[in-house]
Amino acid sequence: MRRLMFSDDDVQGAFDIFITEARELLQQIEDGLLDLENDPTNAETINAIFRGAHTLKGSSGLFALDHLVRFTHVVETVLDSVRAGQLDVTPGLVSALLPCADHLAGQVEAIAAGRLEPDPGEEAQATGLLTALEPFLGGAHARPEEPAAPDGAEAAEPHGEVATWRLSLRFGPDCLRNGMDPLSFVRYLGNLGTVERVTTLSDALPDAAAMDPETCYLAFEVDLSTTAGKAEIEAVFEFVRDDSEIAITPADADVDRFIARIRAMPPSDRLGDILMRSGAVTQQELDRALQIQRGRPGGANASLSLVGDILVDEGIVPRPVVDAAVRKQTKGSETRSPDAQTIRVDAGRLDKLIDMVGELVIAQAAASASAAAATAAGFVGLTDTSSEVMRLVEQVRHSALSLRMVPIGSTLRRFERVVRDISGSLGKEVKLVITGGDAEMDKALVERISDPLMHLVRNSLDHGVELPAERLRRGKPAHGTLHLNAFHDAGSIVLEVSDDGGGLDRERILAKAVERGLVEPGTVLTDHEVFDLIFEPGFSTAATVSDLSGRGVGMDVVKRNVQALRGSVEVESAVGTGTTLRIRLPLTLAIIDGFLVGVGASSFVVPLDRVTECVELEYEASHRDCINLRGEVLPLIRLRPLFGIDDDPPRRQSVVVVEESGQRAGLVVDALLGQFQTVIKPLGPLFTGLSWISGATMLGDGGIALILDVGPLVAGHVERTPVAARAGV
Repeated sequence: MRRLMFSDDDVQGAFDIFITEARELLQQIEDGLLDLENDPTNAETINAIFRGAHTLKGSSGLFALDHLVRFTHVVETVLDSVRAGQLDVTPGLVSALLPCADHLAGQVEAIAAGRLEPDPGEEAQATGLLTALEPFLGGAHARPEEPAAPDGAEAAEPHGEVATWRLSLRFGPDCLRNGMDPLSFVRYLGNLGTVERVTTLSDALPDAAAMDPETCYLAFEVDLSTTAGKAEIEAVFEFVRDDSEIAITPADADVDRFIARIRAMPPSDRLGDILMRSGAVTQQELDRALQIQRGRPGGANASLSLVGDILVDEGIVPRPVVDAAVRKQTKGSETRSPDAQTIRVDAGRLDKLIDMVGELVIAQAAASASAAAATAAGFVGLTDTSSEVMRLVEQVRHSALSLRMVPIGSTLRRFERVVRDISGSLGKEVKLVITGGDAEMDKALVERISDPLMHLVRNSLDHGVELPAERLRRGKPAHGTLHLNAFHDAGSIVLEVSDDGGGLDRERILAKAVERGLVEPGTVLTDHEVFDLIFEPGFSTAATVSDLSGRGVGMDVVKRNVQALRGSVEVESAVGTGTTLRIRLPLTLAIIDGFLVGVGASSFVVPLDRVTECVELEYEASHRDCINLRGEVLPLIRLRPLFGIDDDPPRRQSVVVVEESGQRAGLVVDALLGQFQTVIKPLGPLFTGLSWISGATMLGDGGIALILDVGPLVAGHVERTPVAARAGV
């Protein structure tokens, strides 16, 4: 991706952080808006959304992204009205704000790609979105566009108390030429309160012969007693601020008042937040201090607490007030929850670490093999050391893999917007319920499972949940329920998409399969086998083609993508009750626990979470296609002919019982070699046609073992075995 490039590495790093945080803020804003639909009066959610927009606006201003500042400012104004209780949260308001969040997300991605200005189409889109917000502005005028504090501080300035402010006003020399009368500003201050004292400073006044009648030489010091806040006083001088020196500080007698305010505030680790909430500093003043800081050597990496020194040096705030804020900031940092202390790490570094751990596992396996050989040769002492190294490597492996584990909840929550938009377009009322969001899985899996989940959710909304009138006719509530659930099970993570709709029509699916030649007429199939037909390429029972589905494209892609992740997908359904689609995936794609088996001179690894038990194959059953396992007919899959291993099998063989999507089968092998930490290595393009193999791994002796993909292996065996034969066994 092309990035905006800066000559200063520190600025480039700050810009990259801005992009990352902007994406997070916009996701939080969208999640918050969707939460408000269910709980419109939740003040905490409202404040969180406002803070997100406020912070995004301020951060955008620091990089001169004016179009983002202007757009976000209007959104922030609407949110401020909600926060103040002047505007109620309604579905219409949420529907107007969500596209605004989408627009901002698109602009952030464009900026990340290096395009700093919107194109005409995006400008027209922004205008249309802001027009849609006008009914919610209620005649309120947007406040002057002041960049928000980059630390996300909310300018909750105290009002109502009478305070005395000392104003130092040094107007620019061209003030009169620009049509501005300095005395008019001083007189206007009387509208805000009582002007206690005015002192005229004439130190810049030249001799009479050198005076220019159009040049302003005078400066003023004013003491103003008022209930107005500092920002309101500052706004009086908005039109002369650029070429004037305006300083507003509390009078000496009121310094203790600000210190008391700071001491009474809750702890915070943000200095800017503390100073702004106390009313001692405005957003513009904090912005100016940050600009000065960035201009100093190492400024981009300097601590925000150094801004306090700049604020004092510039005469913006007295030293005692800054010292009180620094003490409050230190206390906030000490009391901050350890859980919130996180560090961002580039995903590429984590991937490299996992690769190195994989190589370490392989090296450790080789060392264990060497230790075993040395012990057999009479060299003692190596076995205990090798066992200890094995234990440490196991701990390192688990710790390294846990770094890539992320909660699935953030991915599932993204479907709140999908369900809202699609159900609305279909005229259906659907409530999304999410459970198990704390379940963790590999970040690489999370990214690759989003598309299959999207197919399943869209399919449930389109085909599963009925229209309100139909639901009422069937004695159901008018609104349907779509349930997304995640949980861990036997070393795997299971994702479920369930709806309470009409369920799958078994007979209709079977009739369609017979019509297409997928099933012979009169064939007896189980419910599981019938429902599995919906994953056939091009299979669809939809009477009409919609924008969402009906073309028979999607479910086969879901199954193919899930199997590419060494996972499986299965269906449970009941007519009139609903349907559950269940995806089972490994927790990680990098290193797994495997069960090593031998067939002739070859070695294979079976994922341990698919193995249920191992039994000895009786000699009498060595040529049968199935065995009786405690009253259960267990079909056998012989790896020897499957992989072209021609040598004669040993007299004693074993059966590894595996299970996939409720189907059990036995793998006939020559030797059981035990549990094995398996580092998965991808196969080259020459092996893409081997659907029963998901990868390979290195053994301790330097050999190669193929990793069996149990899902396609069992499913392929079932397809090769006639249904009638299986039913009659």
